[in-house]
Amino acid sequence: MIQWMLRVFTTAVFLVTPAFAQKDYSDVEIKTTHVAGSVYMLEGSGGNIGISAGSDGVLMIDDQFAGLSDKIQAAIDNLKKGKLKFVLNTHWHADHTGGNSNFGKDALIVAHTNVRQRLSTVQKLFTRTYEPLPKEGLPVVTFDDSISIHFNGEEIQVLHYPNGHTDGDSVVYFPTSKVIHMGDILFAGSFPFVDLDHGGDVEGLIKNIKEIIKELPKDVKVIPGHGSLSTLDDLKAFHKMLVGTTDFVRMQMREGKSVDDIKKAGFPKEWEPWDGEIFSADRWIDTIHTSLTRKK
Repeated sequence: MIQWMLRVFTTAVFLVTPAFAQKDYSDVEIKTTHVAGSVYMLEGSGGNIGISAGSDGVLMIDDQFAGLSDKIQAAIDNLKKGKLKFVLNTHWHADHTGGNSNFGKDALIVAHTNVRQRLSTVQKLFTRTYEPLPKEGLPVVTFDDSISIHFNGEEIQVLHYPNGHTDGDSVVYFPTSKVIHMGDILFAGSFPFVDLDHGGDVEGLIKNIKEIIKELPKDVKVIPGHGSLSTLDDLKAFHKMLVGTTDFVRMQMREGKSVDDIKKAGFPKEWEPWDGEIFSADRWIDTIHTSLTRKK
């Protein structure tokens, strides 16, 4: 739990602190976990990485920060399954795409159309301004709804879900291995970050997760964007929390309470275990309130 909170803290600091671009990654270790079949999960600093490693080579889902590329490559090399062929981006945030410019020199980058649009233009998030990535860091294959990559003995399905965490979210499903990489549609065990300024929407996130749950087998293994390797029950619990907390804030708004009133009262005790120092209850109330207000 402590290691996971440190990874979440690292991500949050990156999102809000301009100086984080110069962070020293020398103490970061890349942890490799075999998930199922040809699929592995790599944990370091930033979003969790998914790996398909087999006779066709290596496919990677997200690539964390540029300063970790050498360590990530070393972890891939340790699998002894050949060269990296594909990089899939689940969305545009830099803790998931920071290594694009390094890995894109040799591998084919695939992402939703909106991800390329974000990465190729100036973006602002909190106090940071993100300059466009160089050519080698941009997706060269884009899609609008879905795309399949036939690799390492299975059809790897990349599916877009609109306006949830961002406007460019994709999940990556391995039907043979029964594994799904959720990107930041899932923050395991924590209130999430919803990027309202880049197409994110709380009610959209709830809807998307409901649709995803319908399509998954009971024994699926779930790689979250942040947090520990999860199960379908964990995903259902996350969805229940999103529904419950959003309904609570909506009810308080209908009673005429301000966002400060809602934060002062706090969530019912049922949702207290989801609170964290970074993705706190107050921040999540702010996000829900803003998202619902914009729609209203």
